[in-house]
Amino acid sequence: MISHHVLFWLKADTTTEQKIAFRNSLQTLENIEVVKTFHIGTPAPIERAVVDTTYTFSLVLFFEDLAAHDVYQVHPLHKAFLDEFRGLFERVIIYDAQ
Repeated sequence: MISHHVLFWLKADTTTEQKIAFRNSLQTLENIEVVKTFHIGTPAPIERAVVDTTYTFSLVLFFEDLAAHDVYQVHPLHKAFLDEFRGLFERVIIYDAQ
């Protein structure tokens, strides 16, 4: 099993409409056949010194194996998301774990 956790910090001038479109496009990634588990989130209202709540969106995906992860990376829906929304990223951090 491979987990793929992506944290997105969108630029400060990102509009509400752009954030809605961004989230809607993230949602399309659930349709990629190799995605086993899928979750989109925003920071939970938890205040602890070890909890980072500075990001805009969180995307968590689980894949059966590394081969499935690799299929996801080149899938047309994933590429379309990146092509359309990469310009809104201020920062992105990815944590992949097995």
